[in-house]
Amino acid sequence: MSLPYHKINVMTGIKSARTIKDGSEYAVLIKKAKRPLLILGPRVLTDTLNGKKLLDWAIELAQTAHIPICATAHTKKELLEKGVNPECTYDLMEILNSLKSPGWQGVKKEGNHDLVLFFGIRTDLATAGLSTLKHYAPHLKSMTLCKYYFPMPIIPCRTSRMMKNGKIFLTI
Repeated sequence: MSLPYHKINVMTGIKSARTIKDGSEYAVLIKKAKRPLLILGPRVLTDTLNGKKLLDWAIELAQTAHIPICATAHTKKELLEKGVNPECTYDLMEILNSLKSPGWQGVKKEGNHDLVLFFGIRTDLATAGLSTLKHYAPHLKSMTLCKYYFPMPIIPCRTSRMMKNGKIFLTI
């Protein structure tokens, strides 16, 4: 059994997270999404996986799966330095508030998102934000790409499961 980083309110509500053991299952879920959104937090700038910054993994994921990027905190600057222009820049609370509304048209004005991937968000903010989406945004699924387990998203993923033989698991 996976234990969350913050051990309060582990089972709130009737929905709980489903841990997936095989990284290729995440690729299937992301492929099925019609309008996914990748939200990047400040930890993608500092944390690494197999000697590579999480930001580089996030860029590879977004480009491979054609997922729009929402830059939060101060991630936009480094994205621009790497030649990647995020579709939007929001404060985390702003994007969560927008995602709650079923009538919001999304970052590309093509309709609300059906899958939201959180990558590199602080654990306290992620816990609160994911709880908000779990209870007030039944129209979308949330997924975390983090080294910590969160009980609030529908699909939590530890970053170590994103890898197969040193490569990101997505072959989309």
